[in-house]
Amino acid sequence: MLAGLAASFDATVTTAFHERTVIVDRDQTFAFLRSLRDNSTTRFEQLIDLCGVDYGNGNGALRGHPERFAVVYHLLSVSRNDRLRVVAYLPEDNPRIKSVVSIWACANWYEREAFDLFGILFDGHPDLRRLLTDYGFIGHPMRKDFPLSGHVEMRFDEKKGRVVYEPVSIDPRVTVPRVIRQESVE
Repeated sequence: MLAGLAASFDATVTTAFHERTVIVDRDQTFAFLRSLRDNSTTRFEQLIDLCGVDYGNGNGALRGHPERFAVVYHLLSVSRNDRLRVVAYLPEDNPRIKSVVSIWACANWYEREAFDLFGILFDGHPDLRRLLTDYGFIGHPMRKDFPLSGHVEMRFDEKKGRVVYEPVSIDPRVTVPRVIRQESVE
């Protein structure tokens, strides 16, 4: 049943460790996922998770795909007690795919998280904005090319009474609490 449906979308079905994964072209992903939900033989009613993946320097090629990014959907059929993983690979220069919020409403925040952390755009999403990082945050922190120290550091400035952004400094900091330093000086 799944193999026939996957074949109609030119998707590849693999099994490893008793878990099935379907690899589908990003342009076919929305229609394929809707078919998985609506087809009476598959009936994947629930989206358990949606996440972004960054393979860095094309490590997706280890799986036969040179693309840098992927979106992974984890589906559950409660009525059939079945699980399925669906993967769509995305190119580095245009990491975008159609939103599945109209299929599963719970995809809303999952897609916002993938956008915020990986920079993957979901076309047709009703409210695609940052979810976990600050609005002024530069970049996408889960990308492999994001600097470990970040771009800017944020702190509350008591004199200004607001949050300020400063360039990241990797100079050593004093690690002794101020209270202890003041006591030892006296």
